[in-house]
Amino acid sequence: MPAREDTALAQGRTALRGLTRRQLLSGATAMGAFVIGSGYVTGARADWATEMRALKPESFAALVQMARDIYPHDRVPDANYVAAVKEYDTQDKAEMAEAGIADLNIRAREAKGEDYLDIGWERDRVDVLRAMEGETFFQTVRGGLVTGLYNQKAIWPIFGYEGESYSKGGYIERGFDDIAWIG
Repeated sequence: MPAREDTALAQGRTALRGLTRRQLLSGATAMGAFVIGSGYVTGARADWATEMRALKPESFAALVQMARDIYPHDRVPDANYVAAVKEYDTQDKAEMAEAGIADLNIRAREAKGEDYLDIGWERDRVDVLRAMEGETFFQTVRGGLVTGLYNQKAIWPIFGYEGESYSKGGYIERGFDDIAWIG
């Protein structure tokens, strides 16, 4: 995660710590795993927060949920999914993302009777995503997640990936040909 993102997350956490429950709820809406305020989104447990630059907070929260539903990993923290979709919170990508999330919500309401973020069951949200997986928006987000999520060195240990091997002499001398694990 870039240093600038670390700073934004830390500032968001600090801002939330100073609020009473009543103050937080008066300026924010809790939606499942997210608390959405004016210009920010945070995890419901306040374990991450980010400020919006171009997207509506509700749209960004939907992108984070969409990312988690496309590539679900229980052990990967939400903050890593936030970092993976943060690229859509820019002036040049916000219009496409807002239109895509609007379409996602229309599909969710048609299929499940509520907006995507309001659908409580992962299985039901995945059904909505499957119905739009041929769309450009879905493919753009899914493709961006491949690098946006899995190129974060912080999550590599979760998957047992040690990183590239070239600087360490390659795989051949580091157990590539050791098939003892099969037996």
